[in-house]
Amino acid sequence: MQENYSRLLTYAYNITGSYEDSRDLVQDVIEKYISLDKSGIRNESNYLIKSTVNHAINFKNRHSKKMVYGEWLPEPLSFDHPENKLIREQTARYTLLVLLEKLNAKERAVYILKEAFDYSHQEIAEALDISIENSRKLLSRAGKQLHNIKYAPDTAHSANTAILQKYQEALSEGDIPGIEALLMDDIRLSADGGKKVRVIKAVETGKPATASLLAYVQQQFLAGKHFTFHVFNHQPALCFWQGERIYNCHILDIDENGLIREIYSIVDPEKLKRIG
Repeated sequence: MQENYSRLLTYAYNITGSYEDSRDLVQDVIEKYISLDKSGIRNESNYLIKSTVNHAINFKNRHSKKMVYGEWLPEPLSFDHPENKLIREQTARYTLLVLLEKLNAKERAVYILKEAFDYSHQEIAEALDISIENSRKLLSRAGKQLHNIKYAPDTAHSANTAILQKYQEALSEGDIPGIEALLMDDIRLSADGGKKVRVIKAVETGKPATASLLAYVQQQFLAGKHFTFHVFNHQPALCFWQGERIYNCHILDIDENGLIREIYSIVDPEKLKRIG
């Protein structure tokens, strides 16, 4: 049973975007399976995967509307954290998890099964109790909403380290032109304060407005705070600390030319406590 745990958790997290909730629902699946009459179950692994995926879909449908300050963002994870049992290569990068929020739960599950776990449409149909044709249609719809991006976690981080350092230096100096030089013209900044922390603005777009907002937040809330560099969900991150807890985390999406196209600012203490 334990050998299936990481795989089940990875399925659940990719569908829900929440590690804590994924642990709970996988535990629920396992507990129900233990007490189940298994005489009619031919393949334990397939049964558990199917149960987990459908449990995650139902969870996502029930929790589709999240009342938070700012914009709801997925829970970030460090693969270096010993308690995180996810399969690194099959865990979606952070930007993809954010984009997956555009999909309904079943579209999201089909996309994850196909792109992350290389399921055939026959296998997807069996797992979700749908037709092969429906599986193809759901994947097509998902691809169009995601602009047909491919699931491919980036494992090369060295090139982004220098950009992350320049970003931190420009922030700390309140250097608006320096910040702007690192951003794409259509940069998008999203902030998630959870249910407890108010954010100045949920979403900001465009280079001048985003650079000014970042400089203001740095001056008002982050000045003097200790910072550290990390990699969360295959992407570079800058964390600011207040004492022994993370106060704010910026996860960056950097394009092939070294420009920042997305910044995800997480202030929600519930999402930050695990990576802290």
